[in-house]
Amino acid sequence: MRLLQGNDQSDVQETSDFARWLLDIGEGKVGGENDGESDVNIPADLLIDDSSDPLSDLIEFVYPSLLDNFGDRDFWSERAVLAPTNEVVDDINNRLLSLVPGEEHEYLSSDSVCQDEIVGDNFDRNLCSPDVLNSLHISGIPNHRLVLKVGIPVMLLRNIDQRNGLCNGTRLQIVSLGRHVIEAVIISGNNIGFRTFIPRLSLIPTDNRIAFRFQRRQFPISVCFAMTINKSQGQSLSRVGLYLKSPVFSHGQLYVALSRVKSKKGLKILILDEDGRTTNVTRNIVFKSIFSNL
Repeated sequence: MRLLQGNDQSDVQETSDFARWLLDIGEGKVGGENDGESDVNIPADLLIDDSSDPLSDLIEFVYPSLLDNFGDRDFWSERAVLAPTNEVVDDINNRLLSLVPGEEHEYLSSDSVCQDEIVGDNFDRNLCSPDVLNSLHISGIPNHRLVLKVGIPVMLLRNIDQRNGLCNGTRLQIVSLGRHVIEAVIISGNNIGFRTFIPRLSLIPTDNRIAFRFQRRQFPISVCFAMTINKSQGQSLSRVGLYLKSPVFSHGQLYVALSRVKSKKGLKILILDEDGRTTNVTRNIVFKSIFSNL
């Protein structure tokens, strides 16, 4: 259904073949029948290859003529670079942020351990020093240091106002940057064009790997030139660059990434091997037992 939105009748056969290939990826049929991990060969026409700077080529494919179009809301609304991990996403976002003209605005969070954690004498107060809390990078929580510019795309990390489309995963474009509030316009979903003001919120992560509960008071947004594959679920994009510096690591991730796009022409993939060289082989993870109970 997503592919039919971006194609005309002259591309029916190509669209049909591409859709069948996507479904085979999702069902673990590409590269032979498997139940778990398998290596798949990506078609040559989808690859970024044979380049002195392949990442720059991928970015140029997704965001052509960036300096001429960065102020256009429609330019950001249906394109993104996808990657499996937050670390890679942050690197791409920082790289693109440096290319966008305009003054940088830095926002630092206020981090503190939740009061119910500081009970008795057994709590190690070194764990709650500002430097330790500020250094934590947690999925779904904005970083301690948030650097923004007017005109760039961002993603909302919390449900604020569902009626007006301000939900977790909503993409917006920055309109103005104040000291205590950020003005932005929605560029995805059903409320495109709606202007809103985003305040700082106190956010408590739910990651069980952290031995104590703490709260971070920060604007609930992240820069969104690139996003993780998991965050892209539900999005329909006209142009997608998939950057696999490291392979996918969970069931169905590769299928989710590849199926965000509306047409085969709108997809390019950059795959790096362990030595950092481009390759056409990547990992697909599909556990067939998941389908047996559907």
